[in-house]
Amino acid sequence: MEISDINEVIENNEDDSDAEDKHEKASESNSADSKEKSKPKNQLNNYVAITVVLFVTFMGICQVKSGNVVQAMQKAQADRIDTWAFYQARNVRAEIAKSTIAQLKLQAASIPLAPQAKLKADFDKELAKYEAIAAKQDQEKEKLQKQAEEAEKLYEQLNVHDDQFDLSEAAFALAIALLAMTSLTQKGWLYGAAMVPAAFGLFMGLSGLLNWDYHPESLTKMLSNGAIHRTYSASHSNPNQEIF
Repeated sequence: MEISDINEVIENNEDDSDAEDKHEKASESNSADSKEKSKPKNQLNNYVAITVVLFVTFMGICQVKSGNVVQAMQKAQADRIDTWAFYQARNVRAEIAKSTIAQLKLQAASIPLAPQAKLKADFDKELAKYEAIAAKQDQEKEKLQKQAEEAEKLYEQLNVHDDQFDLSEAAFALAIALLAMTSLTQKGWLYGAAMVPAAFGLFMGLSGLLNWDYHPESLTKMLSNGAIHRTYSASHSNPNQEIF
């Protein structure tokens, strides 16, 4: 082999080595660029994951309190119905006693005083008995009416908090859906958009947990079944209406 051939081989080897070095540097550069590009993506996904965990934890706490509120509402509603039923029973007893009093008075008025003195005394005794019964039933009716109204008031107060928890859950569900879209599309503005319903859900959840009286009446009416609500209101507008 001549010297020129040896030099040519050496030069080829050096060229191959330089090409390999350039390829390795290019690979390292591409790898660094991909890492730099994936870093913001991973960071956004981490924010989304942490936020979802916080939201779900808060929703779980609200769900426990909401379940207790629903149970209390059921008890208040049952007490209300039972009390009004007992009220009507007292009302029936009072009306029967009053009707009996009226009949006894009419019969007593038709009895001659002299020959039927003993019978007149018996009528007076029965009159006093039924008058006492009627008076007692009227007093008991008033007590029952107050109890039923208190149970109804309690039910309405609990219903406010139940609506608060329902709205909080719906708002957080919307926020989590937006966070899922954020993770898929990698759009940072979607993360910010998700915080809007989340803030509303947080406020409503705290309102329910801390027994605040805030109640978005227009929103709850829009989301509720108006026909059922109107029918219920009409049928219960005067629950203490007397039968007679």
